[in-house]
Amino acid sequence: MTAQTDSPRLDPATLRGLHDSGEGPRLLDVRTPGEFRTAHIPGSYNVPLDTLREHRAELLHHLDDEVVLICRSGARAAQAEQALAEAGLPNLRVLDGGVMAWEAAGGALTRGQERWDLERQVRLIAGGLVAATGVAGVFLPGLHLIGTAVGVGLTVAALTNTCAMGMLLSKLPYNRGPRTDIDTITAALRGTP
Repeated sequence: MTAQTDSPRLDPATLRGLHDSGEGPRLLDVRTPGEFRTAHIPGSYNVPLDTLREHRAELLHHLDDEVVLICRSGARAAQAEQALAEAGLPNLRVLDGGVMAWEAAGGALTRGQERWDLERQVRLIAGGLVAATGVAGVFLPGLHLIGTAVGVGLTVAALTNTCAMGMLLSKLPYNRGPRTDIDTITAALRGTP
C-alpha cells in the first residue's frame, strides 16, 4: 500500500479568504453527485472519487493550477489526493474537515434538495443489519454472525480509510444523481458548455 502524501491541509478560514478574493485555487468536490447537489462550496467542481481514480490521467491535463480536494469530512479527499499525487499532480491540498468544517467556519454553500450523506447511509445500513440479525439470532442460531461480519467490515474500513459498504451505496441511483462522465467533467474544467 502506498503511503499518504505529506501535503499540508488547508483550513477553512484560509480557503475562505482565497475564495472570497476571487483568486482561489480550483476546488474539486469528490463526494457523490447526490451529496454534491445537497450542498457544495460555490465554484467547486464535482468529480466523484471513483471517477477521479479511474480517469486521473485524463484529469491531469485540466488541473495545472493549485487544487483543493473536498469531501464531507476529509477522508475521501485524502484518498483523492493520494490518487492524483501518484499520477504526478503537484500543488494538491485537502480542505481540513471538509464541507462540514467549511460550513461551521461560516463559508457559503450552494444548497439543493436535502439528501442523506453517504456516511449517514452507511451507519443506517450497518446499524440496521447488526440490530436485525442480533434479534433474529435469538430465533435462528448463527444469524448473529452477519452482525459480526458487519463489525469486522467497519473495523477494516476504519483501519484502511476505505469503506466497501460506502462504495456500494454510492452506486445506487439515490446517490448518483445526474451523470458525471469524464467528458462532462473535463468540459466543465475547461469552461466549455
